[in-house]
Amino acid sequence: MTEAQKGLLTELLGWGAAVILLATLTRQVYAQWRDGTWRGVSQWLFIGQVCASVGFVAYSWVLGNLVFVVTNALILATAVTGQFVYWHNRRRTGRR
Repeated sequence: MTEAQKGLLTELLGWGAAVILLATLTRQVYAQWRDGTWRGVSQWLFIGQVCASVGFVAYSWVLGNLVFVVTNALILATAVTGQFVYWHNRRRTGRR
């Protein structure tokens, strides 16, 4: 196997793992939105995820790793969306 093939295989592995991770996170946020509930979901999960994702985006950018920059930026978007769904569901049920 050539170095170019190894590099391509490595990139495909990274992108594949990213798709799986993002699919699972997106599914969780969707289920929370669909069910219209905030119970059983910690607000701190999304706050921690946002903070960690901001750090990982910056770290990935410094390393110049496009797979991780994109993945962590999308995870950040998922965390922000999840936080808004959490707040929306709490407000909708009369909890502030």
